[in-house]
Amino acid sequence: MKWNNSLHEASAIVLVACFPFFFQAFAQEKPKPWNIPESAKKLKNPLKSNTENLSIGKAVYAKHCKSCHGKTGEGDGTKAPELKTFPGDFTTEAFNAQSETEIYYKTSEGRDDMPSFKKKIEDEEDIWAVVLYIRTMKK
Repeated sequence: MKWNNSLHEASAIVLVACFPFFFQAFAQEKPKPWNIPESAKKLKNPLKSNTENLSIGKAVYAKHCKSCHGKTGEGDGTKAPELKTFPGDFTTEAFNAQSETEIYYKTSEGRDDMPSFKKKIEDEEDIWAVVLYIRTMKK
């Protein structure tokens, strides 16, 4: 009987220790689909993926995006647990199936927890550079 009680105690400790992680996973809402206007879908990235533009994108990402999206783009930034919705995982096939234009639009316009960056990042090309940098995160 002692072993059985110890097993129950150990199970209870594990459940209590893991509860915050399970709660966070279920507390965040599933993101709703984005509606990208046709006019936005016609945009083209004016930048080439090269060392200079990726360096700019990385610096802008570190300043404006990393706190929510995480260092490697997996949605595990320091502010991510505070959000109502999961910030997304840039490393997945589903994310990378999006066009650069869709990613640019979402970054520029924002919605809900995702702020608009068209005023915070005034140079449009810097947003495009972030899009190029995000593309390097896919697995």
